[in-house]
Amino acid sequence: MKHCFTLLLTWLVLTTPVIADAATWQIDPDHSSLQFKVRHLTVSNVKGDFSKAKGVVTIDDQDITKLTVELTIDAASVNTGHAKRDEHLRGPDFFDVTQYPTITFVSKKATKAGMNKLKVIGNLTIHGTTKEITVDVEGPTPEVKDPWGNFRRGATATASINRRDFGLTWNKVLDSGGLVVGEEVNIYIEVELVRK
Repeated sequence: MKHCFTLLLTWLVLTTPVIADAATWQIDPDHSSLQFKVRHLTVSNVKGDFSKAKGVVTIDDQDITKLTVELTIDAASVNTGHAKRDEHLRGPDFFDVTQYPTITFVSKKATKAGMNKLKVIGNLTIHGTTKEITVDVEGPTPEVKDPWGNFRRGATATASINRRDFGLTWNKVLDSGGLVVGEEVNIYIEVELVRK
């Protein structure tokens, strides 16, 4: 009888699937991009990015809705390809990077939004003001092993915000009635993650 019990216990251990714990992933800044687009003079779009960011993503493949994100962006790393404009963006009219050196996003909740898609709700802090936003995420991809033995996966994220909600109110009115800088800002993020 004892032998049968031992065989049964061994069989259960061998046939029960192993449930992996949530894994922690670091954002690889060298293979990620954080871009934005805003209307200029009502006739065109200006694009820019932030070249310095760091963050951690926790992913539980058994329950993707447990995904968490913590992202910190160096506001002074803003780059639109125009030195004078970038200097203006870093100044008190916009990001005021001396007083508010970072932009942060901390997730609060993730829900499924279709095949391999999520809606991630979290707190975005810009210019010292925190507002809840919703980020649409495609991914994360399945993990792969790179040639150096690291495990990687990626995701694409998009969001839209009104910059006035974060105290970025500087503007000028055109003779036509339009604004020099649009209020809606579209955000596009591509991240490559490395497992810690």
